[in-house]
Amino acid sequence: MIKVSSCGEARFWKEVLFMEKLFAKNLIDIEPYVAGEQPKNDKIIKLNANENPYPPSPKVQEAISAFDAETLKKYPPMDAAPLRKAIAEFYGIGQDCVFAGNGSDDVLAAAFRAFYNSDKPILYPDITYSFYPVWCELLKIPYETIPVDEGFNIHVEDYFRENGGVVIPNPNAPTTIGLPLKDIEELISHNRSSVVIIDEAYADFSGVSCVPLIKKYDNLVITQTFSKSRSLAGMRVACAIADPYLISYLDAVKDSYNSYPMDAVAIRAGAAAVEDREYFEAACKRIIATRERTAERLRELGFILPDSSANFLFVTHPEHTAKEIFSFLRDKGIFVRFFNKPRIDDHLRITIGSEEDMDALISALTELLGK
Repeated sequence: MIKVSSCGEARFWKEVLFMEKLFAKNLIDIEPYVAGEQPKNDKIIKLNANENPYPPSPKVQEAISAFDAETLKKYPPMDAAPLRKAIAEFYGIGQDCVFAGNGSDDVLAAAFRAFYNSDKPILYPDITYSFYPVWCELLKIPYETIPVDEGFNIHVEDYFRENGGVVIPNPNAPTTIGLPLKDIEELISHNRSSVVIIDEAYADFSGVSCVPLIKKYDNLVITQTFSKSRSLAGMRVACAIADPYLISYLDAVKDSYNSYPMDAVAIRAGAAAVEDREYFEAACKRIIATRERTAERLRELGFILPDSSANFLFVTHPEHTAKEIFSFLRDKGIFVRFFNKPRIDDHLRITIGSEEDMDALISALTELLGK
């Protein structure tokens, strides 16, 4: 009950409650996506957002430094052509097979709008990237979640059923588990009457990409982000790769719902990142090596974790709860990701940071476990 101290205050609250009755029923009812906690100072070791611990290619810095700010008085190219050209050349595909957007969530939003307009439900795993249900709720797309097994594995045969579309991250988040290319192809071939989106946000750390399959399957869409393997989380760059017929629908959606293209600096920086293949491959190898070393040390401390195909680990400990470990690390100035959700509330997602970051993590966990 609202307590009031004056007639004026009483009238105010009466008007507030009256207005709520008029429009509250029309407000959106949705559970928003929750990102990892952002630290308030730079002394925190941030291992909760799957960011790259290393800077982007030096060519990105060169491109930004050489950028002529006077050109910002004009709109950027609507189709982000320089970036699309760089991506196409990187993969040896046509430029008309590439769509560019402001981060992978922007690309996924366009894809959901363009391809999922059936009254049949789209399918995706019950444990996966938590933005998928957000888009489904926003766009009124019917959906069903398909349970992963007790080991958090996706079984593609579970998706061999009538649907309005399929979305699978490969590797999956937060579980780190990837599917081999033959399983992905089997999934696509059994769903030729709907569009299959393979979210490859972390594929560069797995060595498995289904980009070559777009030449064989015209119902396949691959989404990728530059936030992880190319160290451009602060720039918001992403792409979709598909048959030109599907790309044309993404372009139409962008022009209808979100006519604001990528900004000129992001286009130039993104293209520079793609063009430096040597730096990109070396950075991925460096993170993979640190991942494997860290996984081995965590297992020595008694942690249980699947083999990771991503730039993060998904861990649990038989003697300490995830919440307990999360709180201990946080007090030590190390942020990892704790999911207070069914089935995964006793697991932590730990981003692979620099060698020094991971040494600090292991040192803190050794202290907690008394080993």
